[in-house]
Amino acid sequence: MKGYRLYIIRHGKTEANEKGIYIGKTDFPLSEAGKEELLNKTDEFDYPGVERVYSSPAARCMETAGIIFEGRETIAVHDLRELDFGEFEGKSVDELIGREDYKAWLKGGLENSPPGGESIADMVARVYMALDKIILNMMNDDISSAAIVTHSGIISNILSCFGLPKYKPTDIKCEPGEGFEIMVTAQLWQQAQAFEILGRVPFYK
Repeated sequence: MKGYRLYIIRHGKTEANEKGIYIGKTDFPLSEAGKEELLNKTDEFDYPGVERVYSSPAARCMETAGIIFEGRETIAVHDLRELDFGEFEGKSVDELIGREDYKAWLKGGLENSPPGGESIADMVARVYMALDKIILNMMNDDISSAAIVTHSGIISNILSCFGLPKYKPTDIKCEPGEGFEIMVTAQLWQQAQAFEILGRVPFYK
């Protein structure tokens, strides 16, 4: 049975990342330091050759795709966007740590959401729809290797909810410009909404 390889990559650093503030819908571009870090990684590591890139529409993701997968067709997928942090948007942990609603949100839970923001359950539902469309698109266009460029929270939840073996979201972390290789088959995805986690990317030269 034919397998489809996907490389799920975290975007590069922004000024918001460097300042330690929550950004979801705010469209920060890559910082100069973030661009330089990605360019250095393309020199130091081997990124997989892919036929197509699917990206969150955020500037930081589209810019990352252009640096790592230069010249590849890139399709913006709206449902790969970051979690909506509601009232926590643009604020740092230091600014939020005294708030009871922030402490409650940190306890987790699929239905728990920031005030005015998005729950994990809603985010997982839309990410499932995004993955389903991407996999179907790859099958229809006979593409066997593609990349997804998105956000760290999206990556951890994609892998923990649909990946095999099973991991907790807190156990799946990756640095900017890095991520995971997965293998999808039509049978496993259609029957179990699951894929196999193969390992980390990029690869050492």
